[in-house]
Amino acid sequence: MLSFTRTIKSAAVVFAAAAMLIVATLPSQADTGAVRFRVGSAGFIIGVGGGSGTLTFHGKTYPLRVSGVSLGMIGVSSADLVGRARNLRRASDIAGSYTAVGAGLAIAGGASTARMQNANGVVLEVRGTKVGFSASLDLSGLTISMQ
Repeated sequence: MLSFTRTIKSAAVVFAAAAMLIVATLPSQADTGAVRFRVGSAGFIIGVGGGSGTLTFHGKTYPLRVSGVSLGMIGVSSADLVGRARNLRRASDIAGSYTAVGAGLAIAGGASTARMQNANGVVLEVRGTKVGFSASLDLSGLTISMQ
């Protein structure tokens, strides 16, 4: 009787380990894609900007259109940004309005970083360089659409 109980317990442990291994190898529901943007902006108090970009997700590249508004901006600048789009379930999740609060300054070139989130739960983490002159205390709104 003791041998039978031990066999059942051993089988249960093996079954649990196998189940954990299978679950660990399943793809997650959300994934990460690579993004690249080229944007420009200009303004005095209220700035407007736009540009284009790409999302690379599961081996495919999708063209994107970027537009936005900044409050508290003075100057003209452009930026080349690269980074990640986290929490994507499908490529179309990247589309939507993003908001971020931050402060930045670029004079004839400088570093730029941003972390923004949209209503789909997609988090953009981008970094890059600015060219031109701009000073801002931003409450920025960024809209991304798929082309």
